[in-house]
Amino acid sequence: MTPYHVSVLQKESVDGLEVNPNGVYVDITHGGGGHSHEILSRLSRKGRLIAFDRDADAQEFSAADDKRLTLVRGNFRFLRSYLRYHSVEEVDGILGDLGMSWHQLDTAERGFSFRFDAPLDMRMNRQSERTAATLLNTYSAQELGKIFTDYGELSSAFKIAKFIEAARQKSRITTANELVDAIRPMLPPFDEHKYLARVFQALRIEVNQEMQALEQMLEQAAKVLKKGGRISIITYHSLEDRMVKRFIKHGSASGKAEKDVFGNTSAPFEAVNKKVMLPGKAEVQQNTRARSAKLRIAQKR
Repeated sequence: MTPYHVSVLQKESVDGLEVNPNGVYVDITHGGGGHSHEILSRLSRKGRLIAFDRDADAQEFSAADDKRLTLVRGNFRFLRSYLRYHSVEEVDGILGDLGMSWHQLDTAERGFSFRFDAPLDMRMNRQSERTAATLLNTYSAQELGKIFTDYGELSSAFKIAKFIEAARQKSRITTANELVDAIRPMLPPFDEHKYLARVFQALRIEVNQEMQALEQMLEQAAKVLKKGGRISIITYHSLEDRMVKRFIKHGSASGKAEKDVFGNTSAPFEAVNKKVMLPGKAEVQQNTRARSAKLRIAQKR
């Protein structure tokens, strides 16, 4: 069976948690269970791990027979509520491997990749009603342009939106090939794949509300982590990394430090690794997804 996902920076990210064998930990992106397995290998019988994943496919690939493991099929944006449901108020550490899994990218019908002519789905949670095709055919050109600007960081974002608007007036855009054909005049001749990756990334982020979920998770992490507890986050694109970096430094996703009534600022975290940690050459050669991975570790003050 093809693995659901190959974990990136597995040892380094778990090392960063400084696992207490009897502690309680959270893996907010369980996926194929690589990071979860690494955490469990360091826990005693008294330790506990709560693992989140909103994609039902992940649980089919994961062995959930360890009594120390609680699997939550839910969005990590509701971190604190789910923990309370499972009678957990505080945790010793939180790990997150953001981004896509190999399974999601390589399963054509999931619609995450332009490599396949498949329906434009892109839902992490397939119980959700809104797909990428829904956005492309209902959002205004202005709304689409903003998505491609904010989440794709494309300077030609509003031109792309105009081409999409013109194409959908003739017929609905429902597949990857139809989207590519609609914006083909905008594709640079020598960098087509990179350009399309940004277009698809922007749609995926909007469909799944990924940036809003990350911000909400970070805010709740600051509340559920014990003093001295650690958070270890692996990011894959600049938007994620920027938000995590700002939150660690300033305590807010905007990068603006919050002040109390006396004008004092106090970020909830302190960076453990001052410089971002990157995968080694050997890991990058074995796992192409690792090329863009960045690891940030912080400790609760």
